[in-house]
Amino acid sequence: MSPTNRTVVVTGIGATTPLGGDAASTWEGMVAGKSGVKPLEQEWAADQAVRIAAPVAVEPTEVIPRPQARRLDRSAQFALVAAKEAWADAGFTARAGEDSSVDPDRLGTVIASGIGGVTTLLDQYDVLKEKGVRRVSPHTVPMLMPNGPSANVGLLVGARAGVHTPVSACASGAEAIGYAIEMIRTGRADIVVAGGTEAAIHPLPIAAFGNMMAMSKNNDDPQGASRPYDLARDGFVLGEGAGVIVLESAEHAAKRGARVYAEAVGQGISADGHDIVQPEPEGRGISHALQNLLDRNDLDPAEIVHVNAHATSTPAGDVAELKALRKVFGDDVDHMAVSATKSMTGHLLGGAGGVESVATVLALYHRVAPPTINVENLDPEAEANADIVRGEARKLPVEGRIAALNDSFGFGGHNVVLAFRTV
Repeated sequence: MSPTNRTVVVTGIGATTPLGGDAASTWEGMVAGKSGVKPLEQEWAADQAVRIAAPVAVEPTEVIPRPQARRLDRSAQFALVAAKEAWADAGFTARAGEDSSVDPDRLGTVIASGIGGVTTLLDQYDVLKEKGVRRVSPHTVPMLMPNGPSANVGLLVGARAGVHTPVSACASGAEAIGYAIEMIRTGRADIVVAGGTEAAIHPLPIAAFGNMMAMSKNNDDPQGASRPYDLARDGFVLGEGAGVIVLESAEHAAKRGARVYAEAVGQGISADGHDIVQPEPEGRGISHALQNLLDRNDLDPAEIVHVNAHATSTPAGDVAELKALRKVFGDDVDHMAVSATKSMTGHLLGGAGGVESVATVLALYHRVAPPTINVENLDPEAEANADIVRGEARKLPVEGRIAALNDSFGFGGHNVVLAFRTV
């Protein structure tokens, strides 16, 4: 069980993704089975082995004033766009203190990024080499700091209970949300703005991931390149964007009459202890995270009807996750609708857990599981271990209390599983 009996709920959501500039358009695109993957059109892409990616559908400068945007890394821009939407969606009209329903000393932020301000670092190094020391931006350090997105979101909402930044590769966004849940449960905060962001569509990350054979090279079919569970999958497609949710104690939310999307039940965490980049092939570390979730939280496996899988479209990782689900849940897996939304958004690295938590919460709220697209030849190992939602969205049970999981795993062997439930 959790260390206290405080119930945590989701009262606001926000996103900017390859499918849309907000949570609503992102969700609409997911349910419709839309792909956000496109050919890379920048000049530098011509020499790359990988020439596809999933950029955001709406540039952040359409939302953030350009003078402010110039002082922010792209990852922080995404975080601010998503956080601003989530904050307003939760019903807040101003910063903490200015809005009388929010005590700044009881408000925190936990916004994660897998690789921080990498594009700022690389771009400013180019400036240093080509134009000299005096032309390097004085804003470089606050722009490239991994904690920059969380700090800027904290300034946006007026948070003083804590501003935190977990860094655990592609599990970062989910770990941020798990940490935020614990902040509220243990009484450190009443409200926490949490999620993940990433901006890594840049020559070096593309080359590096490509050279380690982690990314799809299906350049001739961009929208079909991200294909979790398909026999022809050959790696992930790099995406960008952010997903943010507002978490709140149920008591605080009820006191101010807030709309509640779902309960944030809790997290399960573990480490593979296997390899710096390769997943443990039988999913043992993932199994430990799932069991940790059940051991530490009031969650009946029979309630779980949906899983937003990590499933990045890699040959090894996709099946290991499903083996873990089967090992821990047994026959209960047969009534869990498994969706791989990275088939549509690409892989947002540290932003994935945030965006996919938004998707998981909306799946429960609307009782619909989004599809996994591009599964033309289902891997027999996937078929044997889970019920994959293929091609079209699927309705979830319309009555009773139901729960859903959001799985996130990262290089280094990080495993995080989040659970949400209808209210």
